[in-house]
Amino acid sequence: MSRLAIVILNYNGKELLRKFLPSVLKFSGKSKIIVADNNSSDGSVNVLLNEFPQVELIQISSNLGFCGGYNYALSKIEADYFVLLNSDVEVTERWIEPVISLFENDPLIAAAQPKILSYTNKQNFEYAGAGGGFIDALGYPFCRGRIFNAIETDNHQYNDTLPIFWATGACLFLRAESFKKIGGFDEDYFAHMEEIDCCWKINRAGLCVFYQGASTVYHVGGGTLSSRNPQKTYLNFRNGLSLIFKHLRIRQLVWKLPFRILLDWVAAAKFMFEGSAADCRAVLRAHIHFLLSLKKEVSKRKHLASQIPNYQVENTYKGLIIFDFYLRKARKFGELTFKVSNPK
Repeated sequence: MSRLAIVILNYNGKELLRKFLPSVLKFSGKSKIIVADNNSSDGSVNVLLNEFPQVELIQISSNLGFCGGYNYALSKIEADYFVLLNSDVEVTERWIEPVISLFENDPLIAAAQPKILSYTNKQNFEYAGAGGGFIDALGYPFCRGRIFNAIETDNHQYNDTLPIFWATGACLFLRAESFKKIGGFDEDYFAHMEEIDCCWKINRAGLCVFYQGASTVYHVGGGTLSSRNPQKTYLNFRNGLSLIFKHLRIRQLVWKLPFRILLDWVAAAKFMFEGSAADCRAVLRAHIHFLLSLKKEVSKRKHLASQIPNYQVENTYKGLIIFDFYLRKARKFGELTFKVSNPK
């Protein structure tokens, strides 16, 4: 069994592999490096076989998305820890050691992430993860260093180590035993929000998710779907509803779900006003799909409650981030009235 397996899920990303695999090979010591290919059609497999023979390859017969692809690949790998690393991430020297030390010093830590900075603008945080992920009372995710599309400059304000609610899927460190115990990723999500769902299950199980600011990686972002893509809009809105339906208590869900749907309609109207009819339609399609899948969502909710019944979840923001952002004009994490519990 390997101590650490770095697993990169690839789909038609041969140029990203050529660009970013060298940094992973250079700075990852003796860790096992594996690329799981989601049935690419761009010659990615040939690039791996011919240009990176030292990298282990797992070939998947069809594109299973982020969730299915990783569930399949990780089921084939024996290791104490996994790193789920996007193919568009440049790692740095000693990016692994500070994070692994967290796991080894605290057996309750099941997931963690490093500092995520932008590859294209390296003094800024990057959208996907930034300085650690949190969630508000309605289930809207945000990060230290990124609230909606407001990105902070890295002035070393998040060089700390502390518990967070969710860790980014762009560079997600996992304790293998804990990941398998919570049942892995929900494959119905395909991609987007799946790491938040995973971390919510971890929190519900009484385990911890951490941020380690002593480790830094650089993320391009939008490697599979661009930030303004109707399919991404659809997945985000559909999975967002599924997320709160699965995890909120009934007494919260009865008012928060309708409120969340109403705010989604406001977002759809905003898309239309901005001239993006495709994104507006994507929101409506997400709602229709969620409603048609309601019986399955109820079943998943019941199963999750029976498997992971602990609801004592910390590090959630009791306020509404959408109101803070649009009404209070809060653009930085430090402008929120939010204290993180139990910092190390």
